[in-house]
Amino acid sequence: MTKATTSTAGRPLLLSAMPLRGLTIRNRIVISPMCQYRSVDGGPTDWHLVHLGKFAMAGAGIVFGDETAVEARGRKTHDCAGIYDDRHISQYRRITDFLRAMGSVPAIQLGHSGRKASSHGAMQNWTPLTTENTVRGREPWIGVAPSAIPASAGAHTPRAMDRGDIVAVVRAWSDAAKRAVQAGYDVCEIHGAHGYLIHQFLSPMSNKRTDGYGGDRRGRIRFALEVAEAVRQAWPSDRPVLFRCSVVDGKGGIWDLEDTIHLAQELKSIGIDAIDCSSGGIQGNSAFPIIPRVPGYHVAYASHIRHEVGIMTIAVGLITDPHHAEAILQAGDADLIAIAREAMANPNWSAHAADALKEDSNAMIPPDYAYRLRGRDRSTSGYPRGAEVKIPLTQDRQEPYCWFERSHAPRLDAD
Repeated sequence: MTKATTSTAGRPLLLSAMPLRGLTIRNRIVISPMCQYRSVDGGPTDWHLVHLGKFAMAGAGIVFGDETAVEARGRKTHDCAGIYDDRHISQYRRITDFLRAMGSVPAIQLGHSGRKASSHGAMQNWTPLTTENTVRGREPWIGVAPSAIPASAGAHTPRAMDRGDIVAVVRAWSDAAKRAVQAGYDVCEIHGAHGYLIHQFLSPMSNKRTDGYGGDRRGRIRFALEVAEAVRQAWPSDRPVLFRCSVVDGKGGIWDLEDTIHLAQELKSIGIDAIDCSSGGIQGNSAFPIIPRVPGYHVAYASHIRHEVGIMTIAVGLITDPHHAEAILQAGDADLIAIAREAMANPNWSAHAADALKEDSNAMIPPDYAYRLRGRDRSTSGYPRGAEVKIPLTQDRQEPYCWFERSHAPRLDAD
């Protein structure tokens, strides 16, 4: 793919609309899936409406909910999101309707934890569930995987999937995609990263099968391609399907960039629209080094895949500065920029990005918010900082106003 160019309107690429199949995305800011561990029996709650709604209100182009399991057994925890039952459809519809009303495109990431199933949540460091460390109604269960290899020392040993399991799980992905359409989602992403089920099939570290779903790379990518084809067929042809992958396994892993480029070429031929480039999730004892956590540490992966495969890519990973995001797009290294934890720290990141790039942030937010903020700007415009100002106390008495200077603030570390 060619180097990106500025939009015809002269706007920054980050804030410019872009076509994605039959959709028009209002800008290139993506709020990544972030597991919240707040679901009830797989379904979303008020937490999700508020959590996601604020990103849409701040102007993000695409807003993803949690990574969403296609089977109940495919959840990591009892509190993970899922869309494996028809009752979930109306629960998610409440959220997608709001996101769309705010101008964002609602997106869902469909996944399956595989051998990472049956654990406590993030704040318990995903400790495996046992009968001793949980309560009635939240019992442990045994996950499935390409091979009966636990994810880590002390983790549950999964059950190796037979051919019937594979067929059932592929069908579950298809059924989940159909429910997601009914729930109002416009973008679907297949989660093939971070050591979850699809990634477990891809990596020779976790896939020791000797049948047609293991062995060489062709066998190990077969499951991923069957899932991708099933979802693409289930998803409307005028709406995009994305694929998130760990471009490399992680420290000591084997799956690497060359493998992902080959997979991306196959996914492109199926009709996958973009590769969401991440890393990690499976470790081993090879010489592959640790992936450094520096700003934009996945950008090189997104760039290689974009140029060598000719498919759109999403860059993610500590991209917190809007100028950095814009530079990535202008260089042609990616087509979209995904924000995750930075959006949790600053839900208004999208609007603040407009300010940073010298655009009107009020154009990013709901018009009633914008009206109030423009009114504030008008009312204060006659009082430049440092000007002599007096505060009226009575009709004939005024008091000088003292402009606040941060250097005059009391020291919080003072004795």
